[in-house]
Amino acid sequence: MARYSPATKDRILGRLLPPESAAIEQLAKEVGISVSTLERWRAEALTTPARGRAWSAAARWEALVATAALDEHATSAWCRQHGLYPTQLDVWRQGALDALADPQEARATPQATQADKRRIQELERDLLRKDRALAETTALLVLAKKLSAILPGHADA
Repeated sequence: MARYSPATKDRILGRLLPPESAAIEQLAKEVGISVSTLERWRAEALTTPARGRAWSAAARWEALVATAALDEHATSAWCRQHGLYPTQLDVWRQGALDALADPQEARATPQATQADKRRIQELERDLLRKDRALAETTALLVLAKKLSAILPGHADA
């Protein structure tokens, strides 16, 4: 018997259950899982509370489109029918708006960019100075070791 990961099962159930409600036969051919297995998964999912189900991105978008023109009472009724809270729709709506934000809004200001460039240059100079100091210290330690190997009585370094 084949075993499927919970993520795979959730993804397939997201396509089987409303609002997408894909045809079982077509989905079975598409994913290579038997129709009887998909029917069993769907029956199990329909017996569990809808709040526990995973909604695919396409299903969330369809839910937002379906409820966009509805008033508050109709939206609440739609949510009850599909096992959601209206606050979940609000979170999905905000996520969609954030994803569609104008790239100009996400860019840094020229002043911030200049300040970042100056800070990077300062850090690079500081790093170079520390690298040189480390190289000098390493060279001194190597010389001290060689000196103590050549002159055994001169081990105070």
